[in-house]
Amino acid sequence: MTERRTLYHYTLCPFSRKVRLLLFEKGLPYGMIFETPWARRPEFLKLNPFGEVPVLIEPDGHILTDHVAICEYVNEIKTQPDLLSETPRGRAEVRRLTNLFDTAFYTDVFKPLVGERVFKALRRLGTPDANLIRVGRENLKRYMGYVDWLAARRSYLGGRNLSMADLGIAAHLSILDYLGEIDWKQYPDAREWYGRLKSRQSFGSLLNDKLAGIMPSDTYADLDF
Repeated sequence: MTERRTLYHYTLCPFSRKVRLLLFEKGLPYGMIFETPWARRPEFLKLNPFGEVPVLIEPDGHILTDHVAICEYVNEIKTQPDLLSETPRGRAEVRRLTNLFDTAFYTDVFKPLVGERVFKALRRLGTPDANLIRVGRENLKRYMGYVDWLAARRSYLGGRNLSMADLGIAAHLSILDYLGEIDWKQYPDAREWYGRLKSRQSFGSLLNDKLAGIMPSDTYADLDF
C-alpha cells in the first residue's frame, strides 16, 4: 500500500490549493486536514509556529512548511512530470509567473477583495471596506487581461507544457471564481485555458470544495462555464 502524506489546508487559501493540485498531478496520494489559520490551535502551532497553511507531513513524519518550499520539494522528489521546465529560461519564466501571482496578485487582488468580502466577516473584524473591494476588482481586471494575453500566445501560461505557473495561477483564480468575481466572457483566451485546467482530474477536489456560510457561484463547478 502506498503511504499517504497529510496536508493541512484551508479551503480558500490559494497556496493550499496550489499544493493540492501539484500533489495530484505528481500522483502522490495525500489526505487533508482542514485548518483555520487564525484559530491558532496549539496542536497546529506545534507543526508550524507561524500558524500558516499549507503544512505537509511526509509519511515518515517529516514536516514541511511554506508553499514555495513544499512545491519545490515535491517537484524534486517526483521528477515526472516536471512542472517547472526543461530549460533554464523556461524555469525562470515559470518561477516569474508563479511568484507574480503569489506576491503581487495576492497583495493587489486577493487581500483587498477576498480579505474584505470573506475573511473580515469570518474573523468578525467589522464591516467590509467597499473602497478596498472596488480597488481589488479593478486590479483583478488588469491581471485577467494579462492572463488573457498570455493564454492567446502560449499553449500554457508558462510555455508549451503544463507547469507550476498554470497550477499556481489557476489556484488563485479558482477562489475568485468560487466567489463569482470573474466575468469570463470578457477574457475568452483565459477562459479557454482555465476550462482546460478545470477539466483536469486534479481540479476535481477543488470543485467539490464548500465553505460553511459561503456558497460557491452557480458556475464554479460547471465545466461548460
